[in-house]
Amino acid sequence: MNGSALGILLEIAAAAALLLWAVRLVRTGMTRALGAQFRSLVARAAASRLRAALTGAFVTLALQSATATTLLVASLAGRGLIATAPAVAVVLGADVGSTLAVQVFSLGLQQLAPLPILLGVVLYLRYDGGLWRHLGRVLVGLGLVLLALRWLASATAPLKQSEGVQLVVAAVAADPALALLLAAGVTWLLHSSLAAVLLFAAFARHGPLDDATALAFILGANLGAGLPALTLTARSHPAARRAVVANLALRGLLAVLVLGALADIAPYLAALTADPGLRLVHFHTLFNLLVAVVGLVLLTPLARLLERLLPAPPERVDEAAPRYLDPEAVEVPRVALAAAAREALRMGDVAREMLARSLEALAHNDLNLVRRIRLRDDVLDRLHEAVKFYLMKISRQELDEEESRRYQEILVFITNMEHIGDIIDLNLMETAEKKARENLSFSPQGFAELRAMHQQVLEHFDLALAIFTNRDVELARRLVAAKAEIRELERRAWTSHLRRLQAGVPDTVQTTALHLDVIRDLKRINGHITAIAYPILEEARAQGRPDAPAQAARRPEAEAPEPAGGAAE
Repeated sequence: MNGSALGILLEIAAAAALLLWAVRLVRTGMTRALGAQFRSLVARAAASRLRAALTGAFVTLALQSATATTLLVASLAGRGLIATAPAVAVVLGADVGSTLAVQVFSLGLQQLAPLPILLGVVLYLRYDGGLWRHLGRVLVGLGLVLLALRWLASATAPLKQSEGVQLVVAAVAADPALALLLAAGVTWLLHSSLAAVLLFAAFARHGPLDDATALAFILGANLGAGLPALTLTARSHPAARRAVVANLALRGLLAVLVLGALADIAPYLAALTADPGLRLVHFHTLFNLLVAVVGLVLLTPLARLLERLLPAPPERVDEAAPRYLDPEAVEVPRVALAAAAREALRMGDVAREMLARSLEALAHNDLNLVRRIRLRDDVLDRLHEAVKFYLMKISRQELDEEESRRYQEILVFITNMEHIGDIIDLNLMETAEKKARENLSFSPQGFAELRAMHQQVLEHFDLALAIFTNRDVELARRLVAAKAEIRELERRAWTSHLRRLQAGVPDTVQTTALHLDVIRDLKRINGHITAIAYPILEEARAQGRPDAPAQAARRPEAEAPEPAGGAAE
């Protein structure tokens, strides 16, 4: 190893970076493997404060991140799925779970690092997706944590002989509050109390830290561990921030109280073990148990105080605001895709409502209704943007084959819903507005033909919504085959319209262009509706299923979706 100060610092920084990355690998692997189960487990943890705390400890031990558990709880609380008191209890338990992970990694298992790395790589390469691939990632992460700890041990050993480091430590040791703030800053930058505590333990074991200063560092690590969740939920619903604020406040208050007693505490810890690193680990665990006990004893009044300090704002209904796009679910693609699908169905409801009311606007020359329908397209556009950007975030994760297919289905669906809204807004409502301003009327027979075609398109719309929800191949085949019905209705309407023109029916003559425009636009809308069935049929064809013959799944060139997923006009 390079004996220069710069070489030592680079090795320590690299070892700390590897440790941080390894912890992230473990968290990512566990989140993708069992993230949905963890969310369900936390949501059901409200039965008692002890059960909630134990749930938080278990989930954090698996995820290797109290911050990840805290953000999960904040997400559920912000959506009203968990009350304030159990949310705080889960977060307090998460802090204890984080200390258990530190205890495990402090057992001197570094020599075992090659085994989980080797097994993890085999699993990761052997499976293309699913549980085993994610567990392979977890094993690689665990092995890298052990490897990073071994590297930290060798990198920090020369610090005992460094005069410069000893001067810095002496300055920090003279001011425990400075040590606390310094450690809090380091932990906030790392966004991982697990990595920070293991780093400080390595410094204590192999570097020049004295016990009192090292304990102040641990208090700082506990204070800094609450900061990432606070910053990440700063703009969230007040209910989402309550548990985060309670956790940070309890940690901060008790850290300040304990800081003045470190000199008295150090001898008792020294009696527990001669290993300076283990003394820090035990102190970290005891401090978090203290925070948990105090918080659970005061849980009811603490929850009431938080609800007063952070009251829920008055409910304001914004139909264009997404309701189901949980940002904390993005790391669990299956859960996030389910949320995106629910929001996409909201788009479907808005687009269908616009289509259903469009005939009324065309029939009654109602300009107020035309304006209201056009405003609904603004809602559709905003929802489309929200779901699209949410899908972009999901796409940055590693998706398995099934998740990739569902991603594509949702993208096709929302793009076609947005196109349908545009056709209604820019074409059908333009026709309705022109008809109303000129006070024109369709002939009774012509309007009956439009009504029949409109009703058929609405039925196809309902079928498409069912296909998107249930991914039913048989329904998808029916929808594609039903295009012939629209073509037949279009042919009949054209033929009948031409006959009325030849007969000189006044209303037909006056509205001929508008009538034909409506027929054209309804056919275009039906094309976008039908496009929703194609991903389902293509999946079935790729799997060789007998209920999806190639001729049914193949898109006719004239009606193939645009690259973004919409049907061609």
